[in-house]
Amino acid sequence: MKISVFLLSLTISSVLAPAGYAQNSSQLPNIIYILADDMGYGDVSSFNPESKIITSHIDRLANNGIKFTDAYTSSAVCTPTRYGILTGRYSWRSELKSGVLSGYSPPLIDSDRLTVGKMLQDKGYHTAFVGKWHLGWDWHFETEQENLIDLGKNFEIDYAKPVKNGPNERGFSYSYGFSGSLDMPPYVYVENGSVTALPDRETVNVDAKAFWRKGQTGSDFDHVQVLPDLTEKAVQYIVDRSGDNKPFFLYFALPAPHTPILPTTEFMGKSNTNLYGDFMLQVDDVVGRITEVLEEQGLLENTLLIFTSDNGCSPTANFPELLKVDHHPSYIFRGHKADIFEGGLRVPFIVHWPEKILTPKSSDALISTTDFMATVAEITSYPIPPNAAEDSFSFLDILVDKPTLTERPHVVLHSIEGRFAIRKDDWKLILWPGSGGWSDPKSNKELNNLPPMQLYDLKKDPGEKQNLIDQYPQVVSQLREELIRLIQDGRSTPGPKQRNDGQEIWDQVKWILD
Repeated sequence: MKISVFLLSLTISSVLAPAGYAQNSSQLPNIIYILADDMGYGDVSSFNPESKIITSHIDRLANNGIKFTDAYTSSAVCTPTRYGILTGRYSWRSELKSGVLSGYSPPLIDSDRLTVGKMLQDKGYHTAFVGKWHLGWDWHFETEQENLIDLGKNFEIDYAKPVKNGPNERGFSYSYGFSGSLDMPPYVYVENGSVTALPDRETVNVDAKAFWRKGQTGSDFDHVQVLPDLTEKAVQYIVDRSGDNKPFFLYFALPAPHTPILPTTEFMGKSNTNLYGDFMLQVDDVVGRITEVLEEQGLLENTLLIFTSDNGCSPTANFPELLKVDHHPSYIFRGHKADIFEGGLRVPFIVHWPEKILTPKSSDALISTTDFMATVAEITSYPIPPNAAEDSFSFLDILVDKPTLTERPHVVLHSIEGRFAIRKDDWKLILWPGSGGWSDPKSNKELNNLPPMQLYDLKKDPGEKQNLIDQYPQVVSQLREELIRLIQDGRSTPGPKQRNDGQEIWDQVKWILD
């Protein structure tokens, strides 16, 4: 068995190693992945020609790189998408079948699972995480606790004790950030497994846009200053690594424009929309800061810089308020964060890499946020073992303008409630009658009066207005059976079957067969 696995790894390695690509670690690109939090497709002006929020710094990356217009997150909410980015695996294959983690949750990524960070460390990279983790780690609780996923509950922690099984144990040489979303306690920075300042107070904010839950707050933790603080850490990390011949990987997970929506004074009123629009401009400025320091340090040319969002815009941005100034965070798409509709899952995705992307362009190739791992593996000639990156397809050929040999054939989508959809070609099949999230239809009364599934032709109907479930029974049958197979196989890439973690969930869609 060990011999067969070894031979398979060698075969995969020979496929993934691009001919002529640099094998010397000093020639490999630096990699920066900037992940916005709850940002809509329509909030980036290069993706939305009618946007009232002009994101000039993000647009510059798009105009000089590759703008992917058909990119999806693997989930419509935070934690699952982050899991997929770092593991190349759909999060519903993990123990988390719906919803998100809290700030107190234990680690979701198993200790023996290969991550992008571990992979790049093996290839000689220095790796860093800065920002919002939201993938769980082990606090030192004063007493044994249960239901750590309860978002409304606080727990007693010994903050002087080390935090274990966090970013450093999952592939990051350096880490600085906080545990959950910026509206989830506890509110303390953790650097390399240690809390930087003990809590000295409890804070809470019940204002809708500036909302955060009541919780212990570190003496150096100011919600308004978190985005600037993290940006300074990211900038300093780049400066510190600039004199090193060793390549680096920075995973910069922003806490914005997620709640609490707290733009600093210099951005308030700047967008002429609302506070959310102002906060978006602050996010854009952060991207500008990162680009600027890369230029100053002479690193921009050979840095693979990715910018995207973990899911669509949250309704906390106040869609009715934004519509008064004709701004549409979801652009032409239906729904928003948490939903199985396009507005919850279709996101701006930009790749900037001047040394290799010689012809800036817009691409309508189907990609997922899970594809980061396979792409990086191909860049670095890393042989992915059979039990890793099960749902990750490389898009390197698109970046270097080669004819695409293997296109992503499909993408599986997931909502906050754990509802499934599959996208293949122009078709999208949703195996649920409603949004699967926070948009209507969601009440039992509404759902009872609807067909059990939804089928849309996204080329003709990107707004998902006309359900074609009765017109194309053969398409429905084929997509439904393919989705069930992808769930049962434990992977969507070629390779041996794998086991999903926890309770099997394929029967959640099998009932549609009856």
